[in-house]
Amino acid sequence: MAFLRIVLVEPREAGNVGAAARVLKNFGFGELWIVGEHPALLPVAGWWASGADDLLANARFAQTLGEAIGDAQLTVATTSMRGRTTPVSFTPRTLAEKFASLSGDQTLALVFGREDSGLTREELMLCQQTAAIPANAQFPTMNLAQSVCVFCYELSMIAPAPVDRALPDAALVERLHQRAQDLLQNVGFLREINPGVYDDLRTMLSRADLDQREVTIALGIIRQIEWALSRGRDSDTRR
Repeated sequence: MAFLRIVLVEPREAGNVGAAARVLKNFGFGELWIVGEHPALLPVAGWWASGADDLLANARFAQTLGEAIGDAQLTVATTSMRGRTTPVSFTPRTLAEKFASLSGDQTLALVFGREDSGLTREELMLCQQTAAIPANAQFPTMNLAQSVCVFCYELSMIAPAPVDRALPDAALVERLHQRAQDLLQNVGFLREINPGVYDDLRTMLSRADLDQREVTIALGIIRQIEWALSRGRDSDTRR
């Protein structure tokens, strides 16, 4: 089975961190990351962990979300359905099906935002896909640890069915996005009048679900275009 990494971004309540650790242990998962500022975890998180103290003690800490998810092959940001105008990529159940298709050496990083405000737009954009729990439309937001529980339950229930497909690390995908964005700015496609266009392109690439070879090919195409543009500029200078 692939690895699951639960990433909590700036959790506000130590009790939620401890309860999330307990949930991970309930369903056989063991990798917990905490990003950015957080309250003192002990003793409150230990009380709520209630037997999952070892998992809490082994939690990893990162200054940025990029650091926490950079080596994962599938990165998914959780979000509420409240006020959304665009569809999410997964429900917990369909994410479980995707998780089951990963090979045993691949990692799904599942990212949860702050209890009061969730994830920022920039944090959402760092993740390849989104997921939400289809809760009551009149009361769609859930407690952080309860949300972790719903996802962990579904992810633990699906039998693995791995496919032989190498997926790129999130850091490599982000490098592709940065190179593509720089190229489009250099050729004048991205301007101040349409600053959000690249967010749409990110969404398109996420839907494409590129594997490692495809990302490498795309980077090669960008390098070739950059080389051709530089030769054209050199020719213009010599004239």
